[in-house]
Amino acid sequence: MKNHRHQLAASTLALATLLAASPALADGVPAGSIIENTATASYDDGGSTPRTVTSNTVEVQVDELLNVTTTWQDGSAVPVGNGTAVLTFEVTNTGNGPEAFNLTADPGRTGNDFDVTINAIVYDDGDGIYEEGVDIVISPGDPTPLLDPDEAITIFVIVSSPGGLTDGETSDVNLLAEAVTGTGAPGTTFAGQGEGGSDAVVGLTNADADADGSLIARVAQVSLVKSAIVADPFGGTEAVPGAIVTFTIVAEVTGTGSFDNFVITDDFPTFTSYEAGTLTLDGAALTDAADADAGEASATGISVDVGTVTSGNDYTVTFDVVVD
Repeated sequence: MKNHRHQLAASTLALATLLAASPALADGVPAGSIIENTATASYDDGGSTPRTVTSNTVEVQVDELLNVTTTWQDGSAVPVGNGTAVLTFEVTNTGNGPEAFNLTADPGRTGNDFDVTINAIVYDDGDGIYEEGVDIVISPGDPTPLLDPDEAITIFVIVSSPGGLTDGETSDVNLLAEAVTGTGAPGTTFAGQGEGGSDAVVGLTNADADADGSLIARVAQVSLVKSAIVADPFGGTEAVPGAIVTFTIVAEVTGTGSFDNFVITDDFPTFTSYEAGTLTLDGAALTDAADADAGEASATGISVDVGTVTSGNDYTVTFDVVVD
């Protein structure tokens, strides 16, 4: 396990070698490995047996290179309405030693039409699907678990939207991952803080990496229009006693979102009586009783539970009353 407090042990030669070569990634020599080398020379001193001599053995410990990548995984803007949304990222340790990373989510990006609230940063339990109460919430100030070289972890950023969104507005949220050991310009060295007592050296990623995840407001809007047609007992359209008034209520849903639990209600007007059995939804008859269908007519008015309504659709309720 990584020890961030071990003594300075890596040589200057090891650091120079790492900085002069191409940057080691996760498929390079593991941090803390020992590179050994012994030279041999042979010669003839005129005797019958060739002579050999060996040098001392030089050991070089491979330093830990700090590198990381952060990528947004959703592929297209995540819809958000008047509630919460989940953005998915992947953080990969591209260094050559085990490392943990501090995560910061920033919702206030330049150019946002709206800014969300960060509810939580969560890491996946391994199935790639966000499951509330199952995946692990990272407490504020805590890093990710220790990641081995080339190990990736799925990160979920849970956000909630502000009120008053307009359909089609967009917003970005940035996720930044920073090596716990430290960050800085490439070549910055943290003496003795690498794997196995080696130095930790910042790689070309500056030991931090960030990515933006995008949100798009998908907000449905409803307009409700009510109209009435009068049919009097004489074949005309006068609202006289005995005339039948047919009320029509049209709910038009626009935008690109949806609403749940959409219920249309209307009280019977004073001086009228409901005409039993006339309640309809989109032309289909509904019973007056409070039963399995969507409609109900009580002594005072009607109620129609439309359920989930989606943009681009109209929903029409009709019923009749008789003028007393």
